[in-house]
Amino acid sequence: MQSIYIYNARLISNDRIVYPGYVYVQGSKISDLGEGDINVGEDVKKIDACGKYLSPGFIDIHIHGGGGYDFMDATVEAFLGIANTHVQYGTTGMCPTSLTAETENIYRVLDAYDSALKENKQGSKFLGVHLEGPYLAMGQRGAQDPKYIRNPDPEEYKAILAYSDHIVRWSAAPELPGALEFADYLLQLGKIPALAHTDALFEEAVLGYERGYKLATHFYSAMSGITRRDAKRYAGVIEAGYLLDDMDVEIIADAVHVPAPLMKLIYKIKGPDHIALVTDAMRAAAMPEGPSVLGRLSDGLPVIVEDEVAKLMDRSAFAGSVATCDRLLRNYVYKAEVPLPEVIKMLSATPARILGIQNQKGSLQKGMDADILLLNKDLFVEMTMVEGEIRYQV
Repeated sequence: MQSIYIYNARLISNDRIVYPGYVYVQGSKISDLGEGDINVGEDVKKIDACGKYLSPGFIDIHIHGGGGYDFMDATVEAFLGIANTHVQYGTTGMCPTSLTAETENIYRVLDAYDSALKENKQGSKFLGVHLEGPYLAMGQRGAQDPKYIRNPDPEEYKAILAYSDHIVRWSAAPELPGALEFADYLLQLGKIPALAHTDALFEEAVLGYERGYKLATHFYSAMSGITRRDAKRYAGVIEAGYLLDDMDVEIIADAVHVPAPLMKLIYKIKGPDHIALVTDAMRAAAMPEGPSVLGRLSDGLPVIVEDEVAKLMDRSAFAGSVATCDRLLRNYVYKAEVPLPEVIKMLSATPARILGIQNQKGSLQKGMDADILLLNKDLFVEMTMVEGEIRYQV
């Protein structure tokens, strides 16, 4: 692998922008970086950044598809197609995410992940599987298929977790019978429990947090807020997410699922160290607007993509995101008016820390994986490097 030297860059590192800055990549790692310029050998590939931004790569910990593919298709072609699509938009690492389904279909997704892992040479790196459901609250199912929603079944989830070492997180509703024991078991195996599609009251969310549900999947989407029962008001999961200082939250920052005022509010209360921006993208991401399918092509949910979001065919609710990570970046900078280095942190360092890989990925530092982006002044991706290899370039 050829060594690469990128210079004359606006280097986004350690919560600040250094200019002129450089990064020297040897093999798959960052060998050196800093302000100014250094001498390198004649055999080193040199790239003049021309004053553009150099950023750590984006890590998407919740993504279902893109480029016309969905991970529920459970084929190597689909996995590679999604990875090859999103690498063009700055995603250097991703957690392929399932939908609520029959157990046999979850096994097919895990098999496809295992096969695709060995063949993924051109796209975003796979960082482990995220299972979303089937242990969800029926009243907050969103576009998840109600036929497959059920309570946690120890025999089922223990078998699934024994089947694959690649599962890194599992999203569930913490108020369901058996959900706390489910979290206990996930933690024993070093997996991440995340609360999702939940109707929990504040007290149930806090209890879930104390048992391990320290990450809120797509904050605000498919979760309870303030409700009124018998004339009394009760706080919900959203309020718990704000009041529990150490709870991490995902945001689908497409400015549709979570509009700009809420994006600002979440940032103001939680700060960049506890926010991970995610696409939650479906197969229609990076595709023209029009009809699409959420989930498997064979039996998935028909949807219509318009106004930069997927909707149910009757347009009664959203049915999925079609965002890419670069769009999340621009939305938070331009619509939520958050400083660029802090938005980059929400797309890189914070998700890396949530996954426990902060010593390898998520920031530009010596010895870290060379997952690097070149962004132009308008924050569009012009180059994506994954572990020292340029996998996309304008």
